[in-house]
Amino acid sequence: MRAFIAAVLVGIACGALPAAAQTRPPHGKLFPPQDLGLLEGPDRDLWQLPGQIMDALGIAERSAVADIGAGGGWFTIRLARRVGPNGTVYSEDIQRQMLEATGRRIAREGLRNVQTVLGTSEDPRLPAGALDAVLIVDTYHEFENPVALLRNIAGALRPQGRVGVVDFKKDGLGPGPALEDRVDPDLIVRDAETAGLTLVRRETFLPYQFLLIFSRK
Repeated sequence: MRAFIAAVLVGIACGALPAAAQTRPPHGKLFPPQDLGLLEGPDRDLWQLPGQIMDALGIAERSAVADIGAGGGWFTIRLARRVGPNGTVYSEDIQRQMLEATGRRIAREGLRNVQTVLGTSEDPRLPAGALDAVLIVDTYHEFENPVALLRNIAGALRPQGRVGVVDFKKDGLGPGPALEDRVDPDLIVRDAETAGLTLVRRETFLPYQFLLIFSRK
């Protein structure tokens, strides 16, 4: 998973800009692989609610799904258990060290339905028209070119496929990055529309986050 906690210097720089320039948080530093433990507190299952997120996206046994910005694979392994041995999970990240950490985790879990993918800032390198769902959790504020990335993600969806974007609310509650580095969900909706996706619904069951669900236009 890409940066979960924004750099302090980035937040200071953002605060010095006029309000109009703060509509999109600046691209943050990628999260250091050696600090992955900070992203995986023992209470994360309680507030991240991965089962309910997967339910909302219709992820089931035999589904083909992708985890974008997978980091150390916290969500990847939960997706892999959900889709079962006849499903497929593409665990994508742009940092090779993250994929190596995910690979070790997959091996420990004995999972054979996960493929790690080294993507780029604009292309997650997913198979075209093959996926039932794509999940983007806590990483959107780091995307350098979100429209290009979302456009490529849209091309990887099956006709009824869904994209779920989970990120932190701007109310300051709970864990997550500094307030100035949190993304307005309406901005994500606009990016998605430009990329060829349309908003299906907004889910509100997460205590500290929002979940936006998109489909292809």
